[in-house]
Amino acid sequence: MRPTYPARAPRALVDNGVMGPDLVRRLSSGEGWGLLQALPPYDEQQVIALGDRLRGEGFDPELVAAALTQSRLRARGRDKFGDRVDAMLLTPDGVEQATRSEIAARHAARFVGAGVTRVWDLGCGIGADAMGAAAAGLTVSAVDSDPATVAVAEVNLRGWPSARVRQATVEEVLPELPHGPDAVGCGAWLDPARRVPGATDAGGRTRRIFRLEEISPSWDTVREVASRVPAAGAKLSPAFPHARVPEGAEAQWTSYRGEALECTVWWGDAVRVPGRTAAVHTDDGWVEIHDAGTGPAPTLATAEDIGGWLYEPDRAVLQAGLVGTLAAAVQGSELDGGVGYVGADQVTDLPWARRWRVLEVLPLHPKRLRSWARDHDLGRLTIKKRGVRLDADELRRQLRLKGSAEAVVVVTRIVGRPVVLHVQPH
Repeated sequence: MRPTYPARAPRALVDNGVMGPDLVRRLSSGEGWGLLQALPPYDEQQVIALGDRLRGEGFDPELVAAALTQSRLRARGRDKFGDRVDAMLLTPDGVEQATRSEIAARHAARFVGAGVTRVWDLGCGIGADAMGAAAAGLTVSAVDSDPATVAVAEVNLRGWPSARVRQATVEEVLPELPHGPDAVGCGAWLDPARRVPGATDAGGRTRRIFRLEEISPSWDTVREVASRVPAAGAKLSPAFPHARVPEGAEAQWTSYRGEALECTVWWGDAVRVPGRTAAVHTDDGWVEIHDAGTGPAPTLATAEDIGGWLYEPDRAVLQAGLVGTLAAAVQGSELDGGVGYVGADQVTDLPWARRWRVLEVLPLHPKRLRSWARDHDLGRLTIKKRGVRLDADELRRQLRLKGSAEAVVVVTRIVGRPVVLHVQPH
């Protein structure tokens, strides 16, 4: 007969999803795992009633709270991890920060292509990249400094006998890394912490770190690890500064569904194209973009030179500073230095750049634009902007849109002056 417990669950467990190692172990085996796997699809409207029912059936309130929190996190993580999420335990930070399964598979393939058979995952978090490496047939030695995170990673990696997890810091593991002849077939993967532990924003998300000097382990330690093994990679912020790309390394900016997610720096045998590259996920798969060797894109001399087409590069291409490659591909010019948009006369289909037909070039003047909007019977206006300071909602209010038609405009700069481009997608 089940013991009875108090009716209310500890709210902290439901609110922040934090579990200690002991609770992780309880939830990942026996009654806890059975409870978690038997839960219905997560429904925010039903979670309180479901929790009350489970506690009424005699389940430990702490276990119920943890299982319901995991159910919520799995619902959030399904887009990132796919059906694999049903065999995982998650943390709130892990769902937000862990590598998508599709990108983790690309990381692993890079190591396989470099001849790596064993990889050290230093700062493994909940184990997303370690799972990708193990699924690719690599032997994985995963390390994390937080005991609860290690316990979660152990659960997530228990389907792969070739993967092991232990608690340690990168600095503690560094002397153990093989080097010289002993390092043949070895690689290292690092995902330095880019969050401030315990510091959250208004939405409850851990505050991000943007300065390279603040990551943990340090940038110096990351480079020291990379110097010891034949192939290494480090996952960093998309804001990684171009000037900090190490000589001979490859920095690849990656985007998925139009969002730039990371910049990975590769060293040694993992380098394919030294310098800055971009990887873009498209409907037809992945496309890699390399520096065309043309240098920065030329810029327009006058607004009249824009041409009939506007090209907007994918965010990864923009972050990688490859607008010059785009300009060379379409035989065009950047509208102004740093805005990223390229104008051209010719039509070129590129999976990593969106093309717009330029219908009109207008000055950024509310009175003139109000007359233009009235002439076009506009009631809805999509405003894209880059390289200018603009409150899009305020501009819409100033235009007094009352018509039935809709349009798209790009507010940017040409030759240092703000302009409004009336465009049509193609």
